[in-house]
Amino acid sequence: MTVRIVVVSHSDKIAEGAVELAAQMAPDVMMVPAGGTSDGRIGTSMEKVMAALETAAGADGVVVLTDLGSAVMTAESAMEFAEGSGTVLLADAPIIEGLVAAAVAAQGGASVHAVRRAAEATHGYPAPRPKAENYPAAATAGKTDGKGLGMQPVADGPAAGEPGALAPDASGDFELVNLAGMHARPAAKIAGGLSALDAEVTVNGVDGASMTGLMTLGAGKGSVLHVEAYGPDAERAVAYVAAMVRDGFGEP
Repeated sequence: MTVRIVVVSHSDKIAEGAVELAAQMAPDVMMVPAGGTSDGRIGTSMEKVMAALETAAGADGVVVLTDLGSAVMTAESAMEFAEGSGTVLLADAPIIEGLVAAAVAAQGGASVHAVRRAAEATHGYPAPRPKAENYPAAATAGKTDGKGLGMQPVADGPAAGEPGALAPDASGDFELVNLAGMHARPAAKIAGGLSALDAEVTVNGVDGASMTGLMTLGAGKGSVLHVEAYGPDAERAVAYVAAMVRDGFGEP
C-alpha cells in the first residue's frame, strides 16, 4: 500500500487531466480527482472533496493538492469533517508539478510527510533538514570510475579553502545518456526517489528533491550531473541517481 493523493480543482477537467498526466509516471498510486461542483459548474464542492477523501482513506496517508485559494478553504473544511483513520496532509504546491513529484515519491514508497515535501519542493520550499549549500564540497568530491558513472563516498571534514565546512558524505558525477536529457519525467523520478531518503542532495547546485529545480538545469544528453549528498542515506541517494542515469530513466 502506498500514500494516496486527492486533487482538488475548480475544474473537473483540470483535476482529471492532472491525475491522468501523473499516472503516466506513477501507475501504482491511487490519485482521486475532486474537481468542479456537484452540478458540473466551475467551482469547488466540499461534498466531492469529502467523497474523494473517503475513497482515498485507509492507506499509508493521504496528501491533498489544490489549485486556487478557495479550493484550499474547501479542502481544509473537508479534511476537518472527513471521517476515517490515517494521516491527511495538505500540500502547498503547484497542482501539476506538485502532483507529479508527489505521485513519483509515493510510487517509490515514500512516507506521507516525504510525499508532501516532494510536492512542496517543486516551488522551492526548503526541506526541513539542513540545506546542502551550508556544507560546501571538498575538492576531492565527485571522482568517477572514468566512465562518468562512478560514485565515491567522501569523508567528513573541512572542504579545501573552507575551514570548518563539512564535505559531502557521498558524491558522484553521472553523464546523461537518454536522448531527451533532463525533462519532466527524469526530473520527477529523481526528485521523487530522493524525497523518500534521509539525505539532503544537490544536483549541479540545485535541490535534488525539487522537480522544478532539476528541470531548470537544462541538462541535455551528454551533460554531467554532479551530485552531492549529506545525511544517513547519502550513499543510497547518490547510488539512486547513478542507477537512474545509467538506465537512461527507462527511456531510449
